[in-house]
Amino acid sequence: MQAEINHMTMSELEAGLEYIRRSPKNEGPLDLIVSRPNEGEREVMDLADLNVELGLLGDTWKDRPSVRSVDGKAHPDMQITIMNSRVANLVAQDKSRWPLAGDQLYADLDLSTENVPPGTRLSVGEAILEATNQPHTPCKKFSSRFGIDALKFVSTAIGKELQLRGINCKVIQSGSIKPGDTLKKL
Repeated sequence: MQAEINHMTMSELEAGLEYIRRSPKNEGPLDLIVSRPNEGEREVMDLADLNVELGLLGDTWKDRPSVRSVDGKAHPDMQITIMNSRVANLVAQDKSRWPLAGDQLYADLDLSTENVPPGTRLSVGEAILEATNQPHTPCKKFSSRFGIDALKFVSTAIGKELQLRGINCKVIQSGSIKPGDTLKKL
């Protein structure tokens, strides 16, 4: 049985901001790939395929309704979410808990609005992604897994500017990816 992890306090989270700000600007390693095969389930992947039509193969993005889409179906600009690995490690406190954030890709790259504005293209493995204008916002699950202070931390003005909760992307070139590949701004 895993030991109970105490949630980080706001002051502990804020103490990690300088380290987060030092994330690489142009390219960094893809540290983790996670699919969501069913509601509430996570599968860490050693090799994955990103697909223009389906997003991350093995993930349920396509089956998830969105209040932001015109037809209520999966939003085409929210196929893939990327979270900064440094942020994930700070809120989760252990890499084994990163998948609880619910993102598919975790990379050591500055995802701030200044560095990765909507329209920015990112290559990883054989695939190319494009950052979209859809904000990636935290939910009740994020708060229950990492604490109310983590939710507040990523929701502050600085949290939004640095896009600490991560970014939404769409796949514009299908291809295989694996942990250790470089996520690179094009």
